[in-house]
Amino acid sequence: MDRTAPALPLVLDPTGRARLAEETALHAAGPATLVDILGVTAWSVSDPSTLKDLLNDPRVSKDPRQHWPAFINGEVTEKWPLALWVGVDNMFTAAGDNHRRLRRLVSKAFTARRTNEMVPRIEQLTTHLIDKMAQTPPGETVDLREALAFPLPIQVIGDLMGLPEESSPRFRHVVDGVFDTTLTTQEAADNTMALYGILTELVTAKRTTPGEDLTSALINIRDDEGDGSVLDEKELLDTLLLVISAGYETTVTLLDQAVTALLTHPDQLAHVHAGRASWDDVIEESLRYAAPISHLPLRYAVEDIDLPDGIVIRQGEAILASYGAAGRHPHLHGATATTFDVTRQDKQHFSFGHGAHFCLGAPLARAEARAALPALFDRFPDMTLAVRAEELEPVPSLLVNGHRTLPVHLQPRADTR
Repeated sequence: MDRTAPALPLVLDPTGRARLAEETALHAAGPATLVDILGVTAWSVSDPSTLKDLLNDPRVSKDPRQHWPAFINGEVTEKWPLALWVGVDNMFTAAGDNHRRLRRLVSKAFTARRTNEMVPRIEQLTTHLIDKMAQTPPGETVDLREALAFPLPIQVIGDLMGLPEESSPRFRHVVDGVFDTTLTTQEAADNTMALYGILTELVTAKRTTPGEDLTSALINIRDDEGDGSVLDEKELLDTLLLVISAGYETTVTLLDQAVTALLTHPDQLAHVHAGRASWDDVIEESLRYAAPISHLPLRYAVEDIDLPDGIVIRQGEAILASYGAAGRHPHLHGATATTFDVTRQDKQHFSFGHGAHFCLGAPLARAEARAALPALFDRFPDMTLAVRAEELEPVPSLLVNGHRTLPVHLQPRADTR
């Protein structure tokens, strides 16, 4: 039986409030099911085995200019609030040889050595932010997202890219807008224009006064293994957009969700304190249990693709990688898939993607969490949420999985006050 499509697509809530219910529905729907993403229909794939196969399948492309008829013929235009996600010209939306060229160029600048060299700076920033938090009068509430989860990643990515410190507030606002799926079409377009304005200012400044930063490196990098090409202007701006926004927002959410999970599961924090689990265990289980990116748009079927259960994704149809639901799928983690368990032996997840498009920034995100989480809980071992967990408000996004605020009572030890 050819199950080309269900009767009606599941409409994904742009506010992020229905995430758990949507996850349950996706799991129940089989290997893939049609969803509505702000008016655009795509196949959501949350079954781990099916998703992994598709992410490695040469019949699946990330290039809408070649393989998404709805984009090519103008059905999907700037009127779609998420047009930026598919319209950029960087390795995120490239396929085949062009993807390999762009990834090779960025990889030359985004090296493991550069990440390792940033660790002392990450630790210094962490200490500074926690010292500031320690000055909070006893009993007062601290928004941990504002005090640590946000400023650490944005300063790290700012240092990496050579972003002027005075640009951080503007930069934060527009990057948040990239992930906000409640914006109107006009608001999204205005936000995109503002974002490109900041990126253009950055490139202009670095061409005039280059530094030892990634932006300067990307301006001057050449594809020595290929045709000697460089990033053209659009590729350069869109690559900066990708590296900066992905490197900032996802790490904010990783820190946010890891702290939330530990504060709402004190038995799991006890495992860490007793040595039964490591901070790396916490990081990987947090990435699995509450993936920073729930859904990542988009991929496209280059030809008809047969899936299990008689499902067929037709040539030219869009595919949504539902990473969050995949990491919590019972097919991957059994009956305990929705349980936060730092002692879990298999913590397999999709939070950094899979296959050719695996996130280059994964080591940097892990390095930031590895510095921040133990330092935070060592300094404030009695920290508690200042509200009930169910009162935490999600960020307005069907894409990113975080909280608007994370209010806590620090209750630091007497010798650190």
